[in-house]
Amino acid sequence: MEITIKSNPIFKPVHQSRKRYVVMKGSAGSGKSVDTAQMYILRLMQDKGRNLVCVRKSDITNRNSTFSELVAAVERMGVASAWKIAQSPLSLTCANGNQIIFRGMNDSKQREKLKSITFSRGKLTDVWIEEATELAQSDLEIIDDRLRGELPEGLFYQIKMTFNPVSSAHWIKRAFFDYKDENTLTHHSTYLDNRFCDEAYKARMLRRKAVDPEGYRIYGLGEWGEVGGLIFSNYVIENFNTARERFDAMAIGQDFGFNHANAILTLGYKDGEIYVCNEIYVHEKDTTEIIPLAKGRIDRNLTMWCDAAEPDRIKMWLKAGYKARPVVKNPNSVNAQIDWLKGRKIHIHPSCVNTIKEIQQWRWRLDEKMNEYMDEPVNEFDDAMAALRYGVESWRKDRKAKIYSRKEFGI
Repeated sequence: MEITIKSNPIFKPVHQSRKRYVVMKGSAGSGKSVDTAQMYILRLMQDKGRNLVCVRKSDITNRNSTFSELVAAVERMGVASAWKIAQSPLSLTCANGNQIIFRGMNDSKQREKLKSITFSRGKLTDVWIEEATELAQSDLEIIDDRLRGELPEGLFYQIKMTFNPVSSAHWIKRAFFDYKDENTLTHHSTYLDNRFCDEAYKARMLRRKAVDPEGYRIYGLGEWGEVGGLIFSNYVIENFNTARERFDAMAIGQDFGFNHANAILTLGYKDGEIYVCNEIYVHEKDTTEIIPLAKGRIDRNLTMWCDAAEPDRIKMWLKAGYKARPVVKNPNSVNAQIDWLKGRKIHIHPSCVNTIKEIQQWRWRLDEKMNEYMDEPVNEFDDAMAALRYGVESWRKDRKAKIYSRKEFGI
């Protein structure tokens, strides 16, 4: 079989490593996930007895990340005839019997499923943790414990972590970059190392460099984010019961988007604290495509607070039977919403992976000349944060915000 391989030289040390931990930090667009998927397809085709588990914090996010990358790799490499691809449950099975399956670490039930994994041929030898910063250190320990026992000659255990860096206080930095040992390979890549990166993407990165230099350090250069300047520190990521009856009130916040994310958050309010229960977070989908995604995930009986600048989209949600309402932007309303949220504990369900990423990185704009943070949030990668701000509007105000009727929207 003729196999097509397109790789970047920056990843050669990764391909050659037999170390137990391969920790790949990089900027957006560096090609690390594409390369990882391609190398796993090749590895499992070459070595009998290898099996791979792909892990995300939330199991459902595998479908549009690790699974999609691996299926794309199969097609791109011209090896589709050697693989059987299943959609439910997600899996890839090679003609030699090696398998790829997918798991989440959301709750104790999913963790137990990971502990009980067996394969018809061979053992679990490889784990790919995509967006590894989503996981807690205890999650990694559960995964690490699964890779044990004697292997046939030539095989080895390996956990590969791929991620865009977040705060420099993250446990991955402490565990693998600050502490180094012979069992670990750390790797760094950026979009500048990716010879397949298109010119339009490079131009977008240069624009970000000019608009948000600190954000460019993280997303463009793949460097750890500084703790200073973060807007929220008053949050906790934890499992909790998301049933409506346990909250004093519930609402939905939506920030419209297309090229940037369209974010929808279901929020709970109890004893003065905020709970982010679930999220819909999609790119390059119009409202007609997003509304079907909300079916069964968004309660139509809850008020949905949206950006008032998009009345046509609000109309579409109203026509679909949702209680969509505009949040009117008053002068300094963003800072007022932030101040209100900073005074309350924010609980985030682990399944809300994009909300977690944003809140870990959303920060005040830095005045480079004065080297001081301004009272102005960075207007980048803040779509879930906007949805969070909108969703709490009726709780933030002592009196309820104005309720717009369907008639006022001409429906």
